[in-house]
Amino acid sequence: MAPIPAPDVVVCDGGTGFASAVRRAWPRTRVQRCLFHAFSQVRRYTTTRPRLQAGRELYVLALELMHLETLRQADWWVERYLQWCEFWADLLEDVSVVDGRRRLAHERLRKARSPLSRLVSRGTPFTHPDPALTAEGPLPRTNDPIEGGVNAQLRDVLRNHRGLSPMRRVKAVFWWCHTRTEGPRPARELLRSMPTDADIDFLYRTYSASPKRDDGGPEWGDRVVWEELHHKDPYPFWLD
Repeated sequence: MAPIPAPDVVVCDGGTGFASAVRRAWPRTRVQRCLFHAFSQVRRYTTTRPRLQAGRELYVLALELMHLETLRQADWWVERYLQWCEFWADLLEDVSVVDGRRRLAHERLRKARSPLSRLVSRGTPFTHPDPALTAEGPLPRTNDPIEGGVNAQLRDVLRNHRGLSPMRRVKAVFWWCHTRTEGPRPARELLRSMPTDADIDFLYRTYSASPKRDDGGPEWGDRVVWEELHHKDPYPFWLD
């Protein structure tokens, strides 16, 4: 992230690694938490049809997150959320005994509450309606444009062309990105400048074998940690 000029606002999906990187590389950048990911974290534990009244109310509050337009609406949402926490405090502290061990009776409901409490304490869901940042137009409240518009399309390319070697997968991604640039060159010109197998292999071997930087900066292949953004479990605790 260091080579990229610090933006005024960054929209993120809640990965802890990215949050710490923002604080270090872009200390003055405001953070907007992706509200769809925040809602999805709650839905994971409450489901779309919660059994308890407390769960139904929390699900509705989480759903309303994606429809906040102004700071006044955001303040009103926070007030209602805190009222929910206070009203259901005793229920959330209920304890049951299972196999002779005491355990919380509504652990899933508590887990659904936790991400919302963290968001409220950090204030990150309510950056997008800040008038100081919206003078030139509205801000995005989710990272769906990059997830659905780019990442999902790249995954579809690789999914629809299963069986490609790793090198050809890299080239397929290069080609897809180039064809969607503002002024793509003709295929004949592109083929002359497209990295060859030897070029890609040379770059990878060069940077992966280089000594570690003394300042602890990122090396080839470690600017993004795949496991922080994609999981085999479709519903990991900290990400949808």
